Amino acid sequence: MEFEKLQEIIAMQLSMEPASVTEEKSFKGDLDADSLDLMEIIMALEDELGIEIPDDELDAIVTVGDAYRAISKAEGE
Repeated sequence: MEFEKLQEIIAMQLSMEPASVTEEKSFKGDLDADSLDLMEIIMALEDELGIEIPDDELDAIVTVGDAYRAISKAEGE
């Protein structure tokens, strides 16, 4: 997945500009996403890409970069 596509999906879910979604941004601290927002983002990404991120990896997703790495790993499996 290209990072720009990830930016678009997250920005759409959180009603913000894609440019404000960068790899180092924290979902909760920087993007004001609560746990429900994060679950909706993960579900949208899984639907869009036809992947499944294992439940045991979800707790490790804190930043946009973490989400990108989890997606890349799931795509590679």
